[in-house]
Amino acid sequence: MSRTVHFLVVFAAGALLGAGLVLVRGASAGREARVAPAAAPVTAAPSLVDEVAERLRSDYVDGLASGQLDRAAVDGMVASLDPHSAFLDPAEYDAMRVSTAGHYSGVGLEVSEQQGRVVVVTPLAGSPAEQAGVRAGDVLLAVDGESVAGGGLAAAIERMRGLVGSTVRLTVGRAGEPEPLQFALERSDVRVHTVSAVRLPGAYGYLRVTHFNDSTPRDLRRAVSDLQADAPLAGLVLDLRGNPGGVLESAVGVADDFLETGVIVRAEGRAAGSRFELHATGGDLLRQAPLVVLVDRGSASGAEIVAGALRDHGRATLMGERTFGKGSVQTVIPLRGGQALKLTTSRYFTPSGASIHERGLEPDVRLGDARNPPAPVAAGPSADPAVQTALQYLRDRSLDGQVALATKR
Repeated sequence: MSRTVHFLVVFAAGALLGAGLVLVRGASAGREARVAPAAAPVTAAPSLVDEVAERLRSDYVDGLASGQLDRAAVDGMVASLDPHSAFLDPAEYDAMRVSTAGHYSGVGLEVSEQQGRVVVVTPLAGSPAEQAGVRAGDVLLAVDGESVAGGGLAAAIERMRGLVGSTVRLTVGRAGEPEPLQFALERSDVRVHTVSAVRLPGAYGYLRVTHFNDSTPRDLRRAVSDLQADAPLAGLVLDLRGNPGGVLESAVGVADDFLETGVIVRAEGRAAGSRFELHATGGDLLRQAPLVVLVDRGSASGAEIVAGALRDHGRATLMGERTFGKGSVQTVIPLRGGQALKLTTSRYFTPSGASIHERGLEPDVRLGDARNPPAPVAAGPSADPAVQTALQYLRDRSLDGQVALATKR
């Protein structure tokens, strides 16, 4: 599903004043009456925004940069709507396109800000950073000789990106090393993989989706095919914990991979293009094998679409915690100058007609602490208590099925 959205927004400058009102002052009795001069043309009164902006420009203690008030006004207008709508400057818009496209030109480092430092979470498999020997836990100190201290996470990420084939030099600190390490990396087209898969004991599989980008449905189908290379799976654990959502079409595609028919999601909004209903196209990758979906309070938006659709169609059992409850769809509308508006245009509903907005989805089976571990467990998903519980549930269902089959015979 794709659509081009064109919006024209017109803001009224103000209301026209009523004409024909004449005020005559100081006319003495007995004097010859004089004809009042023609009234001056009525002009539109300035809007409150214009009036305040003019006062700020003329009276604020410090001079204001050109465009500073315009940007602040736009930010304020959009931020007043809801937490998910936002005005995006060119850098923010570019970062969003990278996250949805599933690839970018860079060195392949996943980093986070921890206690004021930019720390490597993990180098992506096959990336220039991994091949050069950058490790999880390394602290990024400088990019091309320029310190990252005080610049923030976004600035460090931006400086590591660039044209394919260009070189960037990283300086990192590593525990146990007396001096900082230097790496000269050649930027390449880095693929962001959102799907990981592991074979669990027995004929079961584990599939984790971190978020939904353009390549997620394709990567998921490949992962399921690899898991079933030797034999069909008897059941699957689909892990959506901590998944904040992403591209709507990709989330729908993932749900479609486990459904034969039926509505996946329905959306309602004011604009005609914001009202739609998306259906499954058929072709269950698991051939109706049991499915458990793990969710937690960090599962939101697209993750809730997938979980809600699979449960409403009786296709999956939800385990974990109540989900986040983000039941809205944002449309990204390109603007001039490489900027964009991310605007909430729809609220979505599960196939049963339920809205999860600010409510979330209650799991079928509550787990005491279902939150996904903050770092990968060395022993893999099998050591995760929530995965263990889901696997045992799948085994019990398989056993119940075998008992029922034996009884029929």
